[in-house]
Amino acid sequence: MSIARRRLSPAESRDIALDAARALLLEAGPQAVTLKAVAGRIGRTHANLLHHFGSAAGLQKALMADLAEDIVATIADAVDRAHATDHDPREVVNLTFDAFDTGGAAALASWMILSGNDDALDPILEAIHGLVDRLVAKHDFDSDTLREETLTLVLMALGDALLGAPMAKALQLPRGAARETAVRLLISAQRELEGPLP
Repeated sequence: MSIARRRLSPAESRDIALDAARALLLEAGPQAVTLKAVAGRIGRTHANLLHHFGSAAGLQKALMADLAEDIVATIADAVDRAHATDHDPREVVNLTFDAFDTGGAAALASWMILSGNDDALDPILEAIHGLVDRLVAKHDFDSDTLREETLTLVLMALGDALLGAPMAKALQLPRGAARETAVRLLISAQRELEGPLP
């Protein structure tokens, strides 16, 4: 994905670098998301990326913010659809689990934390907090219940992305067992809120 030598705006240059960083994350894992690797992929200099991100940790944090923005936008759309149709949380669960697993967010967050980047999760935590606030305001959801459901779902998705496959295998469960558990928990929470039928 070498970018022709042309003058790019700072925003374009940053976006191209983040796209390359995301591709490296998905292809080779979080350890591959370095200034040198991204610069090489887009045909720019290391100094150019230093100007935009300050350090490899800055690049990784910007990538996490970019991932978080996409994650919450996708989940918000799924919640809106579920709320407007059958209230089935399966799509929300699958999108959340996929974002952390195949989307690379869990691997990147873990790598950043283990590398000493203590505020690694800030972008995703802020994005999820903002999502909950928007959903409460838009759909008149119970704030405390939605926060608890979000906490459970995100922790399950994060844990599943990091340990789900070996844990399911060790317990002789299907690989999707944690997702199914998350769906059942959300359905149960919805039923509790709705109360008994009149």
